[in-house]
Amino acid sequence: MTMHAGIVLAAGAGTRVGNSRNKVYLPLGGRRIVTWSLELFRQVPGIGRLVLLVRDNDRELVGEILDREFPDVPVDVVTGGDTRHESEYRALLHLADDIRRGEIDIVLVHDAARPLTPVRVVEEVLATAMRTGGAIPALPLEDVAGVDEAGRISESDRTDLIRVQTPQAFRSTQLLAAYEAAAADGFAGTDTASCVERYQGVAVHVVAGDPRNLKVTYADDLFMAELMLAASGYKR
Repeated sequence: MTMHAGIVLAAGAGTRVGNSRNKVYLPLGGRRIVTWSLELFRQVPGIGRLVLLVRDNDRELVGEILDREFPDVPVDVVTGGDTRHESEYRALLHLADDIRRGEIDIVLVHDAARPLTPVRVVEEVLATAMRTGGAIPALPLEDVAGVDEAGRISESDRTDLIRVQTPQAFRSTQLLAAYEAAAADGFAGTDTASCVERYQGVAVHVVAGDPRNLKVTYADDLFMAELMLAASGYKR
């Protein structure tokens, strides 16, 4: 039976939030940030495989967190690489046999540091990727300014600039082929979409992102996430 796979990236240092440990293991609303992100995929029908990319020295902590906060849900814990791109490639290699057997249709790649992504965003990204081959969520980039030849700030009238979010979703066979080609070339993309566009020519479709899909990078972001959870009427 064909299913989809969700990859959650948690292998970075993630210390800009002001803590010595990776931010994704900090508490948020009674559980760790990383388990919010895993729970997001668990709530979407059809996503039957979860892969979590971690640093090797975090494996013991991750095991404890999963046992306590995400029990009875199978999660493949894989050691990530030094870069986002390398971590993505390692996750795909982990899934490669199942992809080649046709057991995995769409692969979704998500930042663990985006714990409050609404389920609606994931469902729309997944549905669009199933129909077109690739999809990403994004928000319009507002209040854009540029610098003219004299070094003066000038407002831009461009309306096509976007702020890309995750999860990004792609047909598994094309995604794996793109990362294998990138490995042969020594290419590392800035995000998943850039690699697939370069090596597979996939026209990546954009779906509406969500302001709640913030990425926890600094201490203020964690505070904002806490406010979102505490706000009345907030729904995942």
